[in-house]
Amino acid sequence: MRIFACKEHLIGERRAPVTPTSVAKLIRMGAKVEVEEGIGTSIFFRDADYETGGAQIGRDRERSLREADLVLRVRKPTSDEAGLLKAGCIQISFLDPFNERQLVERLAEARVSAISMEMLPRITVAQKMDALSSQANLSGYVAVILAARYCSRIFPMMITPAGTIKPLRVLVIGVGVAGLQAIATARRLGATVEAFDTRPAVEEQVKSLGARFVKIDLGEVAQTADGYAKPLTPEQIQKQRELLAERVASADVVITAAQVFGRKAPVIVTSAMVGQMNPGSVIVDTAVESGGNVEGVKPDEVSDVGGVKVVALTNLPSRAATNASEMLANNFAALIEHCWDKQSQTFALDLSQEILRRAVVTHGGEICNETIRGAYGLPPREELAPTK
Repeated sequence: MRIFACKEHLIGERRAPVTPTSVAKLIRMGAKVEVEEGIGTSIFFRDADYETGGAQIGRDRERSLREADLVLRVRKPTSDEAGLLKAGCIQISFLDPFNERQLVERLAEARVSAISMEMLPRITVAQKMDALSSQANLSGYVAVILAARYCSRIFPMMITPAGTIKPLRVLVIGVGVAGLQAIATARRLGATVEAFDTRPAVEEQVKSLGARFVKIDLGEVAQTADGYAKPLTPEQIQKQRELLAERVASADVVITAAQVFGRKAPVIVTSAMVGQMNPGSVIVDTAVESGGNVEGVKPDEVSDVGGVKVVALTNLPSRAATNASEMLANNFAALIEHCWDKQSQTFALDLSQEILRRAVVTHGGEICNETIRGAYGLPPREELAPTK
């Protein structure tokens, strides 16, 4: 099986889908691996490093895409590049399928088997493959570093002959993977941290990191089987905003990381709440790519609202590109290894397997993922027979 790993061309995207180490692992499994020339430049790997791992260097991207049996990339392909892939090719990347219907339909038309890393189920056997979590972990860390960059105060308490500096007060809203890492990082830097989430079940995790859990009674709330928060009612959202306003106003740093899987991020911090914060405070919105948790945020802007810095930078994992690439490359390699048929030395696309049934979006010329079909308003389809 011929695997081709693409270089990313999106401005600001520094991550790579493979490292020399992950390439060597794929080759030991029996794959032929080709990487695009310069794929590791932004993470300080030379083409020679990949060649040492056993990869070939591809200098004709279009040819390599046309010939590949399996394509690895970080970001979704363009519609034009989707059309280059041969029928039966397996394309693995972040795909954003809820918001990219036209691209998904193009992949189906091209008879490409597209695997969306966002759709991998959060089950025990898939933990090594969970790219959403690995990248969100880094987002939480980077968010705190950005807060330290833009805040007018330091995080830890200091007792000096010149006086005592009080620790910074940090509020984290949304305690998923990114939120938990934000809590841990802010605590390591010496801040006093409190956190809020609609799911009471995360209270124990918050406390285990040395933070205080903010309890707000919103009535009945729920989460999905995969642990994602479910949408609140308009009444619950309004109550949440009213009760959070005081906590936001008293915080020196607010980090928002509240997202609902497959939906626009909820607006939690309103303009009025920002206006109540003290000048010199900072808000970092990690959900800006899915709409943002802060009212009126614009992607890739750092704005000043009455002395409060609102940081809404996208693609936070790419700001730690080397580690992000290492983790992502391991996620890709784990998925391929899990589905690898040792006898034929190919990726076995068995849609009766839970991981693939839930992560494959297009296959055999159609949109086969029931979750995505439902999101598009398409009728359910008959279950595919296992196929390899």
